[in-house]
Amino acid sequence: MRLPSPDSRSNARRLRTWAGVAVLGLGLVTGCRHGAAAERPLDARAQAREYLAKKQPERALPLLEAEYAGAPEDLELARLLTEAQVKAGHTDAWIAELQRRNAQAERAVNHYMLGLAYFSRASDAGAPAVAAFERAVELKPDEPELHYRLGLARLESEQYAEAVGPLRRAVELAPERAGFRLPLAKALHRTGDAAGAVAALGALVRMSPSPTEVATARALMDQIADPFARFPKAAEPKLEEGLRYLRELDAPHPAIVAFEEILRDYPDLAVVHALMGLAWQRLDDAGRAVEEFKRAIELAPEDGKNHFYLGELYLGRQRPEAARPHLEKAVELNPLQDVAWFRLGDIHLEQRNLKAAGEAFRVLTYLLPDEEAPRGKLALVRQLEGDWAGAERELLHVVDKNPDNVEFTLRLGILFAEQAKQSSRPEERREAAGKAERWLRKVLEAQPENAVASRALQQLKSPRAQ
Repeated sequence: MRLPSPDSRSNARRLRTWAGVAVLGLGLVTGCRHGAAAERPLDARAQAREYLAKKQPERALPLLEAEYAGAPEDLELARLLTEAQVKAGHTDAWIAELQRRNAQAERAVNHYMLGLAYFSRASDAGAPAVAAFERAVELKPDEPELHYRLGLARLESEQYAEAVGPLRRAVELAPERAGFRLPLAKALHRTGDAAGAVAALGALVRMSPSPTEVATARALMDQIADPFARFPKAAEPKLEEGLRYLRELDAPHPAIVAFEEILRDYPDLAVVHALMGLAWQRLDDAGRAVEEFKRAIELAPEDGKNHFYLGELYLGRQRPEAARPHLEKAVELNPLQDVAWFRLGDIHLEQRNLKAAGEAFRVLTYLLPDEEAPRGKLALVRQLEGDWAGAERELLHVVDKNPDNVEFTLRLGILFAEQAKQSSRPEERREAAGKAERWLRKVLEAQPENAVASRALQQLKSPRAQ
C-alpha cells in the first residue's frame, strides 16, 4: 500500500512545462505502422507529420502549404503549418505574413496561427499571444479549439481566473475532447476551486486520455490532494521519524508513539490520523484503525485517500459491502487512485455488475496502460457480456506486446473455444474453433504439459463440439 508522500509538491514544474508545450501543439505523437499498413503510401498531411516528427520541417512545409491552400479553414492544418514555420526558423517572417493577411482581410484562422507563432517566442508568449487568440474567438465564437488555445495562453501567463471561462467554453463545445479537461482542472485548482478541478480530472480519466495526459493529471492531483501542504514545520522531524519506522523498518509500535506525540500538539492533523490508522492496521487492530481512518475523514473530507484506506481495511475483513461506498468515494475525490479502481472493479465483478466493473477496469487500462492485470479483468468482463470481439481485443493487446505470455495466450484459446461452443451459426463456430485451436497449440508449443490447454483442445476436437 502506498503511503502519502510529503514531497508531492515537486510536480509543479512538470505541469508548467506541459502547458507551454500544449499551446503550440509541438511534439507530435505518431503511431507505429506495421503489416500491410506500413506499405501504404502516406497522404500529404500524414507525411508532413512524419517529417515534423523527424525534425525535417523544410520538407513538411511545401506539403502543408499545398494542403492548406485547399482547406484554408482547417485548424489542424493551420497549426501544423505554423509548427513547421516555427521549427524551420521562419517565425518572424511568418508573423509578418500573418499580420499582412489580417491587414488585408481579418480571419479567425490567421489570428489563430498568429497566436501560435507568438506563443513560440518567450517575449511574445503573454499579451501578444493572448490578444491574437482573443480576436480569433471574437471572429469565430463557436470554435472550441480557439477557446482552448486562448485559455491555455492565459493559463501560461498566470491569468488563472481569466483562463477558466474560455476553457469551460471549450469543454462545453467539445465535451469529447479529453485533453481540454487538463488545463481547465489546473485553472480551477489555481483559483481555489479544488472540487471543480477534481471533477474535471474525474471526467478525463473516464475518457481516453493519453499516457502524457495521465502523467500530467497525476502531478496535478498530487498538488490538489497533498496532505502535507500545510503541515506544521515544527512537527516535520517527528513525522519523518514515524514514517521511517512505518515504511522502512516495518515497526508500527514506535511509529504510533511518534505520531501520538505529533497529535498531542496538533490533534486535528488528518494525515497523522491516517498514518496512525495504517500503523494499527499493520498490527491487526482493526477497531483502532477504523477509528483513526474515520477521524481522518472527518478532518479532511475532501481527501480520497482516507476513504481508500478505510475501504481497503473493510475488504481485508471480508466486508465488500462496507468497502464499496468508501472506494466509490475514494475515486470520486481522487480519480487517479489505481488500486481503488481495481478493488471497485473486483467488487462489481463479484456482484455481477458488469457495466460498473467494465468501467472500472477500462479506466485502469488508461491509468496503467502497461499493466496486464486490468486488461485481463476487462477481457473477462467483456466475455461475460458476450462481447467476444472486445475480450479478444484486450487479450491481444497483451499478447501482441508480449508474445511469450502463455497465460494470455491460453485465455485467447479458451475464449475462442467458448465462443465456438456458444455460436449458433456454423460458419462462426468453425471460425472460432479454428482460432481456438491455433492459440491452444501455441500454448502447447511453449508448455507441452499444460493440462488446461490439452483438455480444451481435446474438447474442441470431440464430435460433440463439432
